Amino acid sequence: MRRISTASIGEKLYEILMTVNFELPGDVRGAIENALEVEEHGVSRSILKRLLENNALAMKKRIPLCQDTGMVVVFLEIGQEVVLEGEYIEEALNQSIARAYEEGYLRKSIVSNPLTRINTGDNTPGVFHYSLVPGEHIRMGVTVKGFGSENMSRLGMLRPSDGVEGVKAFVLETVALAGPNPCPPIIVGVGIGGTMEKAALLSKVALMRDIGTDNPLASLDQLEKDWMKSIEALGIGPMGMGGRTTALGVHIETYPTHIAGLPVAVNINCHSSRHSEVIL
Repeated sequence: MRRISTASIGEKLYEILMTVNFELPGDVRGAIENALEVEEHGVSRSILKRLLENNALAMKKRIPLCQDTGMVVVFLEIGQEVVLEGEYIEEALNQSIARAYEEGYLRKSIVSNPLTRINTGDNTPGVFHYSLVPGEHIRMGVTVKGFGSENMSRLGMLRPSDGVEGVKAFVLETVALAGPNPCPPIIVGVGIGGTMEKAALLSKVALMRDIGTDNPLASLDQLEKDWMKSIEALGIGPMGMGGRTTALGVHIETYPTHIAGLPVAVNINCHSSRHSEVIL
């Protein structure tokens, strides 16, 4: 049995938020650099260079990468041998979010009620997902999700007879409909299976995987590569200006489902793809 204080978890969240809002994750920066090497479209090359320059300036001057500093989403895998000590974990996490957004001079974008639209004033609450796993450690994944990309995401309840080609068509349609709105080059997270809400969750989990890493399932890894080529062929390009670099990556997560169903969710992330992970 291992004891972990919720205050220490909150402190790690604070540190992550004070980094990812001002600095591109290494995998994202590397993917943009790689895209610049193969992109031939003149305007698109210029945009990719500007993205890297924007990152350098954000780091140097401590200015947010983007004016939309997003909604904080936290994934917590908690080992069943862990005992949490201190205040309620969501209170600790929300306090850390509020502190980071105040001290980092980050835009507060959260409204307390989706209908009355009154701003909470501190970018809380965050969105928290929990899972219980074996062991005595906590794995915390964090993403800061802007809504220029979040609003482009879609859920489809396909028929089993639609098969792989039907899923691919839904993914490509989603990217095409999004066009320049999510600030491409984008990262495409695809969740397939489970139920309606499980597919949606899987699609966001997919975005947490580092760009350039292989899917552990060979069959899914091949689909990711194939769909990436099809997305490139759409010709949307960086910021919708054309070229081949519409996406930096396609990541797929699956889960068992019902014999009568084929739920599919596509969660799109902007080129910043602000994410990080820590193990406590």
